[in-house]
Amino acid sequence: MTAAVDLDRITCTFAAKGGGSYTAVKDVSLSIAEGEFVSVVGPTGCGKSTLLNVVAGLLRPSSGTTSVFGETLAGINRHAGYMFQSEALMPWRSCLDNVTAGLQFRGEDAAVAREKGEAWLARVGLAGFGDRYPHQLSGGMRKRTSLAQMLILDPKILLMDEPFSALDIQTRVLMENELLELWSANRKSVIFITHDLEEAISLSDRVVILSAGPASHPIGEFAIDLPRPRDVAEIRHSPRFIELHDRIWHAMKEEVLKGYQQTRNKVVA
Repeated sequence: MTAAVDLDRITCTFAAKGGGSYTAVKDVSLSIAEGEFVSVVGPTGCGKSTLLNVVAGLLRPSSGTTSVFGETLAGINRHAGYMFQSEALMPWRSCLDNVTAGLQFRGEDAAVAREKGEAWLARVGLAGFGDRYPHQLSGGMRKRTSLAQMLILDPKILLMDEPFSALDIQTRVLMENELLELWSANRKSVIFITHDLEEAISLSDRVVILSAGPASHPIGEFAIDLPRPRDVAEIRHSPRFIELHDRIWHAMKEEVLKGYQQTRNKVVA
């Protein structure tokens, strides 16, 4: 089967302050199957978001090749939807207008776009909130709006960069379950970036660990064989979840400590 995303020896090098260069990721090879939910974890600053931007076509790697459904990616990945860590809602647009923005930019008929937008707001639990503006919504409601904004375009690949990290724990669990419910209805390929190992295991089919930077690269991957459908709060108490968490944490602990020390040294310097 053709992979939804195939990264082949991706390296990203940037100019550094004061001259020289900095290699964020080096020789990264990674494949995501159609319909697979893959989480990428690793220390702060290890290049997780860099890889996501390469898959999105927002960043051209220094070397290596990105393929999407068997075709070499050149420019923006039109098969992908992107949900950022920070909110990308337009404050001057209502909830409904934010959700339908992508359809409008594509030139879709306004009445059709509105109908689809209201349907998606209902699917994410925001029926009746279409006329509210972002500042009138709670953090969880804004995340639901962002989720509908991405999914209304029916992308085949979902790129998610720590989308729930700013939420309180209760709202976060609700959003994680909501994401799984929407994903299971029409399975897309997902690359999910997170610092939260429990979140990664709860959601995913596979967890990939990146080393500490610079020149970050995968150092391990683990198949998550927990049964679906899942309730992310309940699954975390199962013996198999605890076993997987211990195995993955032991595999990444040293890299997390390296990343922490690097960050601490920069602060001291």
